[in-house]
Parts: sequence; structure tokens; C-alpha cells
Amino acid sequence: MSSYTVGVDQGSLELFSDIKDDGDMWTGTGPRKVLRAIKFSEAFAAQPMVHVSLTMWDMGSDCNARADIRAENVTETGFDLVFRTWSDTRVARVSASWLAIGGVADPERWDIY
Repeated sequence: MSSYTVGVDQGSLELFSDIKDDGDMWTGTGPRKVLRAIKFSEAFAAQPMVHVSLTMWDMGSDCNARADIRAENVTETGFDLVFRTWSDTRVARVSASWLAIGGVADPERWDIY
């Protein structure tokens, strides 16, 4: 444990809607990914713990549903939210939420030295 104050930041977003324009997640095959850079509203004092989850997914009914969602490249100021699929999976659209928890500077703490 550290003497930092705990901070929380969160957000939700639509990662993509490839069914609208026949995008690669809907019409493609093989390994595919979508990456969205997320910036925290304020910097954490150290790398926070980030949890991501699917909040909506719309998959084609003619294939297996294959999905991987994760936070990558987490820093004090943000992270990459990455969604992946593979093989013949057809993904029309995906939305995700994220939650970051970590230490933040305590405005009541004074650094004298």
C-alpha cells in the first residue's frame, strides 16, 4: 500500500459499427483488430489498474462468436482499448466500457524536500 489517494476514472464508447459501411470487422476474415487510444481525464500518480468490458456486441448469426477485448499499453495518462476477432467471425458493432483505479496525488500532502 502507498500513501496515495485512490482515484477512479471511467468511460464508455462505441468502438466501431462496421455494418454501416461494410467495414473489415463485418466483411473480413482472419485476424482483425480495432484499437482506440483512451486518455484519462487526469493523470494518475502511477500506472493504474484498468478493467475493460463489452457493453454491446452485435455478431453475425452464421458464424462462431469470437472476441477478445483488453487494455494494452497502460500508462499514467491513458491506455489502448483493443478489440480483436479472427477466423470467419462477423462483427457488426461493438461498444465497451472501461474503469481505471489507481493512486493520484493528494492535494493535502506537501512535499517539503
